[in-house]
Amino acid sequence: MFNLLFNLFQAAETEIDTEAVQESQNLIDLIVSGGPMGIANVAVLLVLSVAAVAIFIERWYTIQRAGKIDENFINNIRASVGSGNIEGAKALCRATDSPAARMVEKGLMRIGKPLKDIDAAIENVGNLEVFKLEKNLSTLASISGAAPMIGFLGTVTGMILAFYKMASESNVTPDVLAGGIYQALITTAFGLLIGIFSFVGYNLLVAKVDKVIFLMEKTTIDFMDLLQEPTH
Repeated sequence: MFNLLFNLFQAAETEIDTEAVQESQNLIDLIVSGGPMGIANVAVLLVLSVAAVAIFIERWYTIQRAGKIDENFINNIRASVGSGNIEGAKALCRATDSPAARMVEKGLMRIGKPLKDIDAAIENVGNLEVFKLEKNLSTLASISGAAPMIGFLGTVTGMILAFYKMASESNVTPDVLAGGIYQALITTAFGLLIGIFSFVGYNLLVAKVDKVIFLMEKTTIDFMDLLQEPTH
């Protein structure tokens, strides 16, 4: 009984694998049948999909790491500055890999100068850090708009192919038109899928960047406040 069930399971699995291979081959044949333009459209969409996924994953982890900072960070800085241990405070900033810590470190390097100069130096570092956080986000936004347009271009070329076959064939059958129509639908769906993923991913990353910027501003305000605290 168990051998029978095992054989049936193996047969079903083999049939599923065979069908998957056939579908993959049919899809490749369909893309190739679209000619140079069809192949180019699909190739560009594949490149855009890989780029979108790579940018999203890299930016997600980078921004996530930038937003992590010890809640006691500013308290430790306050204690070091209050005791006159400026070098210890700088060492703490260097040991903390975050934009907020680098901004505070720049402020510590300007201690002794007017508060306005310290604030300006921190702001300059903050602008650089925000630029780093937003790296490649514009590319992801461009992909979200370009991918559907390229997919629609594939739709147009696929329909042109279908109508060309309709005009050139003496006996028009559904099989003659199916290739061009399939190509049109596949490229459209693929382009829209990439566009939706890129659009949603872009907005998620922008929201995370805004949270990190808020943390940077809060840390800067706390640091400037501690510099103005009266010494005892």
